[in-house]
Amino acid sequence: MPRPDARTAAVVAALGALALLVMLVVWRRQDFLGVVLALLCVLLTMVAGVSVSAARQGVDPEPADRPFAAGPPELMPYGIDADTLDALDSRDALRAVRDRRRGSGGFSDR
Repeated sequence: MPRPDARTAAVVAALGALALLVMLVVWRRQDFLGVVLALLCVLLTMVAGVSVSAARQGVDPEPADRPFAAGPPELMPYGIDADTLDALDSRDALRAVRDRRRGSGGFSDR
């Protein structure tokens, strides 16, 4: 048996949530059964929302090889991980690492 797609699951869950909501309004139950029906209504609403989101992503998937949107190359210290950047909180230390990567030996003419 094939698995239903996201749109079908969204429609079925939304119709189920609507039916439970109508039952809650008509019966006006304020006991354990009313609480269970309300929780099922909330659960089906969440399933419908997630299914709608999955259907939208299935129609318009993001490209897997999308280039990383980065700043100018002079501001991006390539080859340095996040832990190193956290340790380097001064601009002079970061400039020294960048100069060393460029091959200038870490000395500047300033």
